[in-house]
Amino acid sequence: MSKAPPLLQINQLQRLMIGPVSLAVEEGDCLCISGPSGSGKSLLLRAIADLDTHTGEACLRGVAASNIPAETWRRRVGLLPPESVWWLPRVGDHFRGELPVTLEHIGLTAAVMAQPVAQLSSGEKQRLALMRLLSNHPEVLLLDEPTANLDPENTRRIEAVITEYRRVQRAVIIWVSHDQTQIARVADRYYAVSDGTLEERTIEGRQWLN
Repeated sequence: MSKAPPLLQINQLQRLMIGPVSLAVEEGDCLCISGPSGSGKSLLLRAIADLDTHTGEACLRGVAASNIPAETWRRRVGLLPPESVWWLPRVGDHFRGELPVTLEHIGLTAAVMAQPVAQLSSGEKQRLALMRLLSNHPEVLLLDEPTANLDPENTRRIEAVITEYRRVQRAVIIWVSHDQTQIARVADRYYAVSDGTLEERTIEGRQWLN
């Protein structure tokens, strides 16, 4: 019996100064990436999400992105950028159906749904953008510094939400982070960007979230 392909396979993916990158990521794995500003981390995530032109290919369960409608790919392979985009005036206008977890899990209350987006802090936008992304039930989460604007308490809340989603959905996580202690808490594998390539590194001080 042939082995099933990994959930996410990246083959010689290249975009400007990053790549070529080849990786296989199995169901439920969390891979963290760090590197200097401008080293191409965000470009790599955008290429995997098929938002920018690139060479190489990403495959989901053995099917290439080029063989999947773009809208379907971007729903199944969801990107959380550093700055989220909000196109309607009220928070609640951006959500349809049931939330992935209650708002209390991310330190907010139901009242936030009636607020104008313009009144949200950067941290509130960041937390709500994650909820919006998880509402699409992606199989792959591409997280570009998802806790950069958060205090330690809300950082741990978001880590817990992502970890639980990963556990229940068996989702692949590719997480860009500069925080080595965070990497120790959440990562199965850790890569540093060096001269446009990914170099696997030892995870120092490994911890496990409960």
